[in-house]
Amino acid sequence: MLHLECLTFTCLLAEGARKFAHRPCLSDLSGQSFTYAELHAASNSLGLWLQEQGIGFGDRVVLIAENCPHWGVAYYAITCMGAVVVPVLTEFHADAMAHIIRHSEAKAVFVSEKMLTKIEGSAFESSPLFLSIENFSIIDRSINLEPARRRQAAVHESRKVKDKDRRSTTHARTPDENDLAAIIYTSGTTGHSKGVMLSHKNIIADAMSSKKVETIYETDSFLSVLPLPHTYECTVGLTLPLLNGAQVTYLGKPPTARVLLPALAKVRPTLILTVPLVLEKIYKNAILPKLTATPLSRFLLKFGPTRSLLIRLAGKKLLELFGGRLRACAVSGAPLAADVERFLFEARFPYVIGYGLTEASPLVSATSIVGPRLGSTGQAVSGVSLRIDAPDPVTGVGEVLVKGPNVMLGYYKDEALTAETIIDNGWLRTGDLGALDTDNYLAIRGRLKNMILGPSGENIYPEEIESFFFTFPEVAESMVFTSNGKVTARVHLDGEVLDSRFGHLPLDEQRAQIETLLENIRKKVNSKVSSFARINRIIQQAEPFEKTATQKIKRYLYVENYGATPVVNE
Repeated sequence: MLHLECLTFTCLLAEGARKFAHRPCLSDLSGQSFTYAELHAASNSLGLWLQEQGIGFGDRVVLIAENCPHWGVAYYAITCMGAVVVPVLTEFHADAMAHIIRHSEAKAVFVSEKMLTKIEGSAFESSPLFLSIENFSIIDRSINLEPARRRQAAVHESRKVKDKDRRSTTHARTPDENDLAAIIYTSGTTGHSKGVMLSHKNIIADAMSSKKVETIYETDSFLSVLPLPHTYECTVGLTLPLLNGAQVTYLGKPPTARVLLPALAKVRPTLILTVPLVLEKIYKNAILPKLTATPLSRFLLKFGPTRSLLIRLAGKKLLELFGGRLRACAVSGAPLAADVERFLFEARFPYVIGYGLTEASPLVSATSIVGPRLGSTGQAVSGVSLRIDAPDPVTGVGEVLVKGPNVMLGYYKDEALTAETIIDNGWLRTGDLGALDTDNYLAIRGRLKNMILGPSGENIYPEEIESFFFTFPEVAESMVFTSNGKVTARVHLDGEVLDSRFGHLPLDEQRAQIETLLENIRKKVNSKVSSFARINRIIQQAEPFEKTATQKIKRYLYVENYGATPVVNE
């Protein structure tokens, strides 16, 4: 890992270029690639050019583009010159993108050709400078142009980043590690988008803290499949590799099975970051059906020695699917289904469970490949402290509080919310419920706002009940909440499974069979939960739930009085 005199992106790029100059740094499957020296030079040149366009220290620059090497060049150009990068998820609605540009008072916007259509026609009191992420050229300021005319409006070649001899005429100063580096606008499960302010030190210190989890080598190869605007991918999937001289490869397309599988075979990554939904789909669609395909295999899974053999063989197949060189598959962003984790554990698949949140840059705790604990998100990473606020005297569950160099500066333009969230001289209220065991391993129980108060004051954690729904092959997604004071579940069923079972039946008969199926699922789930947490009703969700970037359901869209309804006796 690089030794940095100052925890800034300026120092990171300069030291990386000195130590790893000719090593590959950022690349994609199409062949575009930057070495560490080239990334440093390109970012510096682009930063100087931005200064010539009037972008100064502390100015906000929005970045709306798909994952690609140029995304990293722009990110570091902005932060190294002392401006503030505002990465925006491409999944955001056009109105949300326009709001972020206005709210952040952006002086410039880097945007891809594909994303430009989302912000065309948006009204801005002071129109920012629009820049192409593909070739780092100016897009006509009106942006209300057809694609062909926009291309004609791009400035000539001398405007491009390739000119490394250009000198800035604008005064600039080198950023300090405590200066604001990024504003991350979250789109969480509560529906309230907030601008999280992260300093250079927040992000780099958090990336460095992962050394307690796994050592990264110069020869390591990361395959990036998660969106870079999400802090998890940007810190652990971009900053961490650059601290260690590793290479990051981008897919260039959404990570569908058709795109991802050939990429895994080609890149053969040693490390990959993912969210639980990806592994859960692989387990449910590719592994579990084969393990339970015949009466004999189902019988053999009941006995220790034969079960161990079958699970280990399936684990080897999964490792081959990931390219055969994988040292660590880091899973974070949402809870991993218990049966999927148990399979990974028994198969000795090299997985790591992490816990974090944008406000903590984001990594807070993580398990170790050497000794994972089922149901745990591990111990706090280096330099970070954890405590449980007002723990339940019986279960030990309370709100998780975090303190360390990774805790955000605050919420942009919201001092009141910042004061509510960062308390007691630097402790961050996460809004997550968890418990620490005697070894200080953290187990997350759910969101504080999601928790349901039972009829006699019992705490009901929807996420725990939802984990039981996942064990049914017919269930694709589920969400537990309260409706009219009753514990209720919304369930999105797997269309392929339903078609294979009921597709040959008349529509009326199909509906009847599905109603029976849902009732049977309800009864089986209720047999596994406490009496006060039993499901009163299941509602079929016709379409997949709308989700955040880390594939967590946006609960507020489906629940009235989100997080505020207690349960009454049935």
